[in-house]
Amino acid sequence: MKTADVTKKVGKGGLGAEIRSLLASNIRDYAMYVALVIIFIVFTIATDRLFISPRNLVNLVNQTGYVAVLAIGMTLILIIRHIDLSVGFVAGFLGAVAAILLMRGWNVWLVIPVVLLCGIAVGVYQGLLVTRIKVPAFVTTLAGMFIFRGLLSWVTAGTGTIIVRDRTFLQLSNGYIPDLPWGQNVNFHLLTLLLGIAMVGIFILGQFKQRQDLKRYNFPTTSPVIFVGKLVFFSAVILAVTWIMASYRGLPWTAVIVAIVLLIYNFILNKTRLGRHIYAIGGNPEAAELSGIKVRNVTFLVFASMGLMSALAGILYTSRLASATPTAGLGFELDAIASSYIGGVSVGGGVGRVTNTIVGALVIMSLTNGMNLLGVDISFQYVVKGIIFVLAVAFDVITRSKAKV
Repeated sequence: MKTADVTKKVGKGGLGAEIRSLLASNIRDYAMYVALVIIFIVFTIATDRLFISPRNLVNLVNQTGYVAVLAIGMTLILIIRHIDLSVGFVAGFLGAVAAILLMRGWNVWLVIPVVLLCGIAVGVYQGLLVTRIKVPAFVTTLAGMFIFRGLLSWVTAGTGTIIVRDRTFLQLSNGYIPDLPWGQNVNFHLLTLLLGIAMVGIFILGQFKQRQDLKRYNFPTTSPVIFVGKLVFFSAVILAVTWIMASYRGLPWTAVIVAIVLLIYNFILNKTRLGRHIYAIGGNPEAAELSGIKVRNVTFLVFASMGLMSALAGILYTSRLASATPTAGLGFELDAIASSYIGGVSVGGGVGRVTNTIVGALVIMSLTNGMNLLGVDISFQYVVKGIIFVLAVAFDVITRSKAKV
């Protein structure tokens, strides 16, 4: 969360008044964190702490990987007021393509870029339909869902399941970063712990820089007590998660891949002209067009980006299962859309952050993981996720309506 979101300093009401003002002005962003904490507490108690065991938390990170990258791409789609229903089976089909190429002896470092390029090609195809031929995104991507579901069934018809045995490929979603040579003498993964400490340092420096920028331009900031409390809390969370991973087998490659994607997309949205144009189009497409923004070109790029993320999700999912199946991709688009909305993307477009989308993905996958540990029937799992989804959207509508009053 950004200190720029805070709109008031400590006033006559003191620290308590500032905390209340902080919560009131950022309730939509804080809600997802509160929901995630509640989910962790409930499942920790219900599973007798099995849910927060190092092995399960690392497994949760690996499970979240493919949904997270899909949700990051979907966030951009939803911000510009479009939707992509095809991402699930695009991911499933391209994951199967990767498995087939590996089975035929292709080198893994050739397979990965080829599949990613295929994903971009899919995004280009759908982007052209939406921007040039003016076919609505809902229709275009619904048709894409049928097309790629059929293609997935076709390429897997011979064997039903395509087994992947390439060890390098399997490491993408099942492997861990190597430790430092002298890390073998301790009972934890030294490199993971050092990376966690480095992340805390980067986070603290970034927050101080952001605070100084706000003061330089006379924007309101939080009080020193709130600021320090925020630094301590998030630093403690980062170190706790890092220690859990370091005490198991270290940082998964899935987390590294998702972190790289997150940093790139966060930079694009917050630091580039393209990002500003994406938000402007989501806020008001007609006004954006009149202001000189090439709406069609930006929309085209966003769909191409979604195709790329679908391909990456397919690679991660196929790597995790070590196989491609006819049902791969089923429901992925629903998890991606739900993650984006739970993460704070507005149903009216123009609002959303990929950093919050990751939290939304963790909410969805934590629910799935915890209910699986409890042996909850899959039918009831869908009911629970549906309820959480509609509550998140309803909460978004209500809070944003009140903010306009």
